[in-house]
Parts: sequence; structure tokens; C-alpha cells
Amino acid sequence: MQDREWPQESELVVCTVENVKDFVAFVSLDEYGGRQGLIPISEIATGWIKYIRDHIREGQKIVCKVLNVDKTRGHIDLSLKDVNEHQRREKIREWKNESKARKWIGFVAEASGEPATALEDVIYNKYGALYPVFEDIVIEPETTLKKLGLPKKASETLLKVARESVKVPSVEVTGHLILTSNQPDGITVIKNALKKASESKSAGAEIEILYIGAPTYRIKVTAPDYKKAEKAIEKAANAAIAVLEKTGDEGKLVKKPKSGKSQ
Repeated sequence: MQDREWPQESELVVCTVENVKDFVAFVSLDEYGGRQGLIPISEIATGWIKYIRDHIREGQKIVCKVLNVDKTRGHIDLSLKDVNEHQRREKIREWKNESKARKWIGFVAEASGEPATALEDVIYNKYGALYPVFEDIVIEPETTLKKLGLPKKASETLLKVARESVKVPSVEVTGHLILTSNQPDGITVIKNALKKASESKSAGAEIEILYIGAPTYRIKVTAPDYKKAEKAIEKAANAAIAVLEKTGDEGKLVKKPKSGKSQ
């Protein structure tokens, strides 16, 4: 079982400010069962600080960097000033996603009869976090569920919850397939080439081919990111071109500029 009871040094953690004194602030670590940590005034902000409450207040959600962890004494020293705005936003986003994922796992546990802690342990051991597994299940359900190795009922419920809860951002890459055949049965050759392109499988990618006008066919690939989309469109195009090359014919892919993200 992965030890999630204590944070690691240099880790970013979400905290709730509990008590602010003249020279120190006491906080609870939201991701670690409310363990207590402290921020000395020197780690609140850069420069000279006259009043600590000008920078931090009770009830506030903040992101801190872990400076030191002393498990024997139960001390966790933190820094607020060492966290920039970009890190803060990303950590808060990650924390919110993890909170949602933990709730979803509760739904899976209730419906499947598997203990939530057991499900979390399996996911943590494979991923180190909870939320990414839900994205992977939506993109590559068969591979991800096989990797987790959960009981059938839990896997089916996890898949259902993931599909209902997660909307994975996607991008589109389009291009033109130029396919020509001089064979007596050229139409059949072209059909076989297009079939091979359509059947080309790439993780998380969807392929659509539309007829524009001989010898041009529009190919559109939708995938979670540009790297996957580019790889998928190349793979599909190469599958079609390979069919033509076997008969001595020709084909090529002309890619279009990248389109924006869609949700």
C-alpha cells in the first residue's frame, strides 16, 4: 500500500489556514487527513512583513511548498512564498480533480460492493493519483481496465462512471488523401485503401473519411491532443497508401493546418 499519510519534501500541498499568530501561521493539510503544518513569517512572502494578516487569514485556502517533514515529532514546515501563481492554479485544479475522483470512486464502491479504500489503493499503485485513471478509461477503456485488474463488476461500474463524469478535451487534425489507381478494378482498389484507413486503430483517436471528388478524400482525426492526432492521421494515411503501392498505384497525404481545441 502506498504511504499517503505524509507529504514529501518539495511537494506542493493544499492547505486551510487555521490560526494566524504574529510570527507564524498554522494550517491543516487538506490532502493528508488534516495534518497540521506551520508557516513561519519568513516563508509567508518575500520582503519585509509588517503584519502577517496582510498576507494570510483564517479560513483561506492556500497552496504551500513542503520544506521539511519530521514524522517523529509530527512537524511539517511549509512555505507560501515559494509557490508562484502558475503553480498555485495548477495545484488547485489538480486538487479539485482529485476530490471529484474520490467522490466517483465512492459511487463505484457503493455500486460494485468493493471497498473504496481497496479501489483507491489499486489506482494509486498504478497511477500515483486518482483522476488520471478516469481520463484514461474514457480514452482507452480496454487497456486501462486491464491494467487495473479490478473485479468485473467494479470495472464495469468504473467505466460507466468515467463516461458519465469525464469530458476529455479533444483536437482535430484534417488532411486530404490523394488516391489514384490505374488498375482495371481501380474503384475496388481505392475502396479497399479507404477501408484500411478507416479501420486503422490509434489509442483515443476517431477517424472520419469523406469523399470530396476523385482522387481527393478528406480525412479527419479527433484525438485528446495533437501528438496523438498527428500519429493517428499518419497511420491511417499510410495504411491506405500501402494498399495502392501493392498494385503499383500512388497515394499521398496533404495535411491541413491544425484546428483549435474543441470540448
